[in-house]
Amino acid sequence: VQLQASGGGSVQAGGSLRLSCAASGGNFNTYTMGWFRWDSGKEREFVATISRSGEDTYYAESVKGRFTISRDNAKNMVYLQMNSLKPEDTSVYYCAASRRYANVLITATSYDTRGKGTLVTVSS
Repeated sequence: VQLQASGGGSVQAGGSLRLSCAASGGNFNTYTMGWFRWDSGKEREFVATISRSGEDTYYAESVKGRFTISRDNAKNMVYLQMNSLKPEDTSVYYCAASRRYANVLITATSYDTRGKGTLVTVSS
């Protein structure tokens, strides 16, 4: 499966963005999906994950209550709605896919494929 994230941009603190990830070339509903973020010189940080059916989700503590992950299997899309953004949310965000049979996956090494990222910049 190939993945492409989009929707990044620059917003002020307290603002919102919606990231999208388009998947192609695979049977999308057989993949657990996740969002990660990464800054140069730092480790990749787990953000959110969603099960194949979309029924189960899990979030990093730093984004819980502010971000929402969702998916549309008919459209081969996964989304990350980001509200109440903070300057510390500034990062490159990317989506990832895993064929592992698990409802939620929170480690980057659990994922088989990741797409190119999209930059989110939050100013104070």
